[in-house]
Amino acid sequence: MKLIYKIENNKIILTQNVQEKYQILFFINPDNDEKIFIKNNFNIDEHSLNSALDPDEQARIEINENYSLIIFKKPRNYSAKDQFLFKVISIGIFIFNDFMLILTTEDIPIFEGKQFDKVNSFIDITLKIIYRSIFHFLEHLKVINMISDELETKINTSMENKYLINLFTLEKSLVYYLNAINSNNFVIEKIKLNSQKLNLSKNDLELLEDIIIENNQCYKQAEIYSNILAGMMDARVSIVSNNLNVLMKTLNIITIGIMVPTFVVSAFSMNVKIPLAAHPYAFWFVMLLSIFSVLIFIFIWKYKKW
Repeated sequence: MKLIYKIENNKIILTQNVQEKYQILFFINPDNDEKIFIKNNFNIDEHSLNSALDPDEQARIEINENYSLIIFKKPRNYSAKDQFLFKVISIGIFIFNDFMLILTTEDIPIFEGKQFDKVNSFIDITLKIIYRSIFHFLEHLKVINMISDELETKINTSMENKYLINLFTLEKSLVYYLNAINSNNFVIEKIKLNSQKLNLSKNDLELLEDIIIENNQCYKQAEIYSNILAGMMDARVSIVSNNLNVLMKTLNIITIGIMVPTFVVSAFSMNVKIPLAAHPYAFWFVMLLSIFSVLIFIFIWKYKKW
């Protein structure tokens, strides 16, 4: 899928006029024909093209004569079928002299947010996309924290393993996020080191400093959540085991409680000569004795605080 944008009055505008001179090309999960079109028309090698679409590719930056390539990580759109697994995707941005090319594997609102109401250059757009991805990470971290709190509440009262498995999945997601955020940090630092080659303006440098601060805070927050989740995992496993032990204890007590009156009734039901066999109220006497035995058992249960 190909989207064409132009910059008009410092705003990014989607256009359907393919004949009009475009400034931004955005490819979403390009097929083979679109990949051939990109390679042939923009002189992009296949390795760089595949790297920009590979979710496992490390974030990096390359600067050569024809273009500058920036690959960074962004959270993948979460859906219920992901089963609490939050993944990341790669976004590749090729910056040429007179236009920019953006590649990704998922349909994401790339230019959402107020920061895109006024853009000055292609590198300015790139920095703002990276900035927006950081906030996307922060939003997902809040969701992960909320889900974690809900799962903890369920674990405290449940003996099922599925909630623990969900927590393990969240912990795995945070590992992905930590790696992605840290990888983005190297790209941001390298952009700063190559500010002259990328023609960063004073405003771009100020925005870059904000990005560095926000990305570091995002990494710290993800690290805190990951440490808390990992540190408390053993305790949660113990809680589930304890809940199971309490359940087994309760079932054993109930079983013993049922056996006491059963023993009394069975004793008077034996096919032998027993006392009160000819008494007219023998049945009611046996029932009262069974109830009395249950009451004694309950008294002992409460007294011993089982």
